[in-house]
Amino acid sequence: MKDRRYLFTSESVSEGHPDKLCDQISDAVLDEVLRQDPMSRVACETFATTGTVIVGGEITTKGYVDLDPLVRGVIKDVGYTDASCGFDYISCGIMSLIQKQSPDIAMGVDTGGAGDQGMMFGYATNETKELMPLPIALAHKLVKELARLRKKKVIKYLRPDSKSQVTVQYEKGKPVSVDTIVISTQHDPHVTMKKIASDVKALLIKKVIPVRLLDSKTKIYVNPTGRFEIGGPHGDTGLTGRKIIVDTYGGMGAHGGGAFSGKDPTKVDRSASYFARYVAKNVVASGVSDRCEVQVAYAIGVADPVSVLVNTHRTGKLSDERIEKAVKRLFDFKPRSIIKKLDLRKPMYRKTAAYGHFGRPNEGFAWEETDMALPLKHELSR
Repeated sequence: MKDRRYLFTSESVSEGHPDKLCDQISDAVLDEVLRQDPMSRVACETFATTGTVIVGGEITTKGYVDLDPLVRGVIKDVGYTDASCGFDYISCGIMSLIQKQSPDIAMGVDTGGAGDQGMMFGYATNETKELMPLPIALAHKLVKELARLRKKKVIKYLRPDSKSQVTVQYEKGKPVSVDTIVISTQHDPHVTMKKIASDVKALLIKKVIPVRLLDSKTKIYVNPTGRFEIGGPHGDTGLTGRKIIVDTYGGMGAHGGGAFSGKDPTKVDRSASYFARYVAKNVVASGVSDRCEVQVAYAIGVADPVSVLVNTHRTGKLSDERIEKAVKRLFDFKPRSIIKKLDLRKPMYRKTAAYGHFGRPNEGFAWEETDMALPLKHELSR
């Protein structure tokens, strides 16, 4: 694909999307448990539909979570405050189906092994300053800004649920323009589609999308179905872990299939994916390649990964094999080492649960640091 012209599309969803609401609730539970007991084991799942939220999963902890006010607080913060929307933080019912973690899993994790088998991927590219693919970076910025416009009442008729989609034109492996933008946003019943389209273009798209990427051929669709009054859990049942591509790289690069939210860092679905991003980002930041994808795989209960693979997609200044050997020398992929290096036992996860887990360098996420870029560059120069 490096030598051809092509389109690539990514989507994002707002914090009010029902699946993202569930992710935030699951991670809010995780944060509260870790705040009281950093060694807690958490696998928390949330289900949300009209008038009801169910929180289940496995939690082993010395702490205690008062689930009802915690869940209602998240729903309120997101913006579901009006009962006429079919779902709100005051009237919804909340059910807990939480039990303890299986001792069979704990046996392997207690000795420092991985919490499960599986493969995880990390990805980085130099096409944005965040070292993220441009389509997903723009898609996230659109829905994040749309939420800000709603909460600040700049656009007063907006409701919490929304989605974005961005299609980028690539030439010779580099993004050159935005071909298509799709915005679907929940709204009050009184507003016209003409007003929504006008406001979204003027107050959102023109602010978020760089002018150099827009041209006369750029297609813009706003609420293309016509109306979007019924949304959130009332319009579409939400579930934790159902937006794994939104959470990562927008479909660019591979994905191992494991979700992140609601899982403590002994679950390598989460921690090893964060570490693979950290490694890939430092490879690209070192200047040795334009892109980097890192795969790591584990056997349950075993500390050392069964495999580590580096793929620069033919953009490396050195061979992938040489880069991979340097990565294995400098980075420790054992779960305990990952947790310590990235400081993953602190309560910080709820803010990861909307607008992507990656490409947010100013929010205190250690996996976004590039502190190993220079050591890697020196290692590769030997």
